[in-house]
Amino acid sequence: MIWLTWRQFRAQAIVVAGALAVIAVALAVTGAHLAHLYDSSGVAACQARGDCGTVASTFMNEVKANLTDKSLYQASAVLLSVVPVLIGVFWGAPLITREIEAGTFRLAWNQSVTRTRWLAVKLGLIGLAAMATAGLLSLMIGWWASPVDHALALPQGRNGLGDINRFTPLLFGARGITPIGYAAFAFALGVTLGVFIRRTVPAMAATLAVFTAALVTMAFWVRPHLITPLRAVSPFSAAGLNQMTTGSAPGSPMTVTDSVHVPAGAWVLANQTITPAGHVFSGPAPQVCFTGTTQACTAYVGRLHLRQLVTYQPASRYWAFQGYETAIFLALALALAGACFWWVRRRRLA
Repeated sequence: MIWLTWRQFRAQAIVVAGALAVIAVALAVTGAHLAHLYDSSGVAACQARGDCGTVASTFMNEVKANLTDKSLYQASAVLLSVVPVLIGVFWGAPLITREIEAGTFRLAWNQSVTRTRWLAVKLGLIGLAAMATAGLLSLMIGWWASPVDHALALPQGRNGLGDINRFTPLLFGARGITPIGYAAFAFALGVTLGVFIRRTVPAMAATLAVFTAALVTMAFWVRPHLITPLRAVSPFSAAGLNQMTTGSAPGSPMTVTDSVHVPAGAWVLANQTITPAGHVFSGPAPQVCFTGTTQACTAYVGRLHLRQLVTYQPASRYWAFQGYETAIFLALALALAGACFWWVRRRRLA
């Protein structure tokens, strides 16, 4: 049964192995330049000197100016985000469905191969290949991008590539061990939907839709609450005011936002301005902000004794989030695999 499964899967395995080899060569060639740029910029030793803000910003600007490095960094994140869903759509969804549509599952079962063994070999062999593919790709890209990722965690480092850090949804899912969990879940999801739908093309479309919905749900609604966030309260600085919004007339609602002051690399979930009583500040907007100067309006805000409340996840929790999220998707993959076994053993496929 293992030999038969390998024969059916070897074409995909060869294509993936070749693609990984090409990617490895490309990353090895370009990674040497990126590593040299990182070493020569002084980012590695800046923490001892205490000037990481300037050094990291300079390094990131140099990366941004180099079209090859910038393009590869952005493309690698997209690639690792796409690979798991491709595994689910093209490896998972057709795995059992094509056997059902062609009727070839009867041949295996007539050779004294039980349904459980038949499914276990397919899920085990190809599922491990899916996880290995995502893991190797993450390892290679993580090595190549490590200079940039390290700089992003330093003060001002993210300025070179825009307002991003390691917790950004696209980047978080393209680093560490989460691609392994995503690949396992996508593969199991594709197989399960294929077993239930029993048509290859609809199962592939459903896999794409459900997997995308699962990632969006995790990134925007579940992940921020996996660990209780920290809260930092500090005096509101009128000098640091970076945004003010008012209605069209005096007395209308008014919001002000101060610059964020949290540890470098932190994931900011909310930045609110609160009153001395602890309520979110909402105005009203005074007359001076409409008829006076900007300085007069800013001075008015400074006399309100406002405070800044920032809710955030510190950078030190990055690997904890990676571990929790990977565990969740692996657990979901196991649950889906269990559903497949139950369905295949108890339902008639003929």
